[in-house]
Amino acid sequence: MSLTAGRLCAAVLFLCVLMFGSLSGRPPLAQADTNVDAYRAQLQAQLSDLEAQIAQQQKILDAATTQEVSLKRDISILDAQIKQAQLAIQARTLVIQQLTSSIQDKQNQIFGLNSQYNAELESLAAIMREKNTLDTTSLVVVALSSQSLSDFFADLETFDQVNAKMQSSFVQITDTRTATEQEKADLENQLEEETQLRQVQQLQQQQIQSQQDQKQKILADTKGQEAAYQKIISANQKSAAQIRTALFQLTGSAAIPFSKALDYANEASKATGIRAAFLLGIIAEESNLGENVGTGTWTVDMKAPRDTVPFQAITSSLGLNPDTMPVSKKPWYGYGGAMGPAQFIPSTWALMAGYVGSDFHYDASKDRVGKRTGNQPPNPWNPEDAFMAAALYLTDSVKAPQGTSGEFKAAMCYLAGCGNVNNASLQFYGNTVASLAKKYQCQIDIINGNTNSNSCN
Repeated sequence: MSLTAGRLCAAVLFLCVLMFGSLSGRPPLAQADTNVDAYRAQLQAQLSDLEAQIAQQQKILDAATTQEVSLKRDISILDAQIKQAQLAIQARTLVIQQLTSSIQDKQNQIFGLNSQYNAELESLAAIMREKNTLDTTSLVVVALSSQSLSDFFADLETFDQVNAKMQSSFVQITDTRTATEQEKADLENQLEEETQLRQVQQLQQQQIQSQQDQKQKILADTKGQEAAYQKIISANQKSAAQIRTALFQLTGSAAIPFSKALDYANEASKATGIRAAFLLGIIAEESNLGENVGTGTWTVDMKAPRDTVPFQAITSSLGLNPDTMPVSKKPWYGYGGAMGPAQFIPSTWALMAGYVGSDFHYDASKDRVGKRTGNQPPNPWNPEDAFMAAALYLTDSVKAPQGTSGEFKAAMCYLAGCGNVNNASLQFYGNTVASLAKKYQCQIDIINGNTNSNSCN
């Protein structure tokens, strides 16, 4: 065999060894490290345990709320709420750890695929050089050399076979890499969503502290005596007049009397079927979440162009200066830019309020909010428009949510998307809204003279 043929065969042999993993039906990369698999299994076991503990605390809460008001019952409720919130924070952290690990694994796979692809390219280049030598060798030279014509043409045929296999390998590697990159992108989107929900964790931590303070105050004021606790409850019960004039705190706009907030809630209730007390609970919870409202700058804190472009259109149509309107400041893990009491981001408000096209021009015929409030275009910082928009958004998620389960699902959809309704580590939000709704239903009943309502128990 000639030197040229020998070099080609050696190159072909090297290439076949390199390609063996991908062309033999086996995955091109080695199996994940055993330690990584063990780590993930440990995280999943911990998450499952936390979710079981959260569910157990919910059973305690459900049982306690059916009992008569008493010091023991209310302390039990506070203890369960505190424990449930603490467990939920731990669960969210574990989910983020899982996603981070999976993203790193996908990145390692992509790196391995790129390395394999580049190695095969280098091998192909080497064989192409050998092939070029064969192509430029004249038949006269072959005839005068020791290499037979049959060996010469066999070398050319061998190259064609290897070339075909290499092209198939390139396609396989490229397809696998594309699929892996998409999986990585999907995981990164999930991670962004999970880290954005850390804002909820901040609310949880605030609630834990508030509940712990409330528990300590109750125990200090009553010294553990039931009679003293019942006297405190009676003394804290407000009259109808006091409830009407009490301020209802809002996010992104000034507080308004409870009676005015109830008017807006009743207006939205008539238009959508959403229970007024439930809507008040949603708005109150959003106000708790929106503690950074007013401290943000739209050019810095909003996601561009998703929210910056519609924000400019919204403020322009309302004759407002975008640089002076209060929006939420972005936390370190996501984006800000939420507007007004209902905390709508501009891109979502645009869908609700009739801003259409790539330029987000206002179209009154597409305005669902303004059609019902009479304010066209509607203003996200106006409580009346904000209440109506929130009610419409809730009914979009769950058609005419009725009863405890329907309202709970709608609340979860409002905060974290309907895909997280059964996410145990986020369900405290739905529970908190339900608790607020019960409080507001009690106040509504007192205003309406319904003193026999169970909502105040």
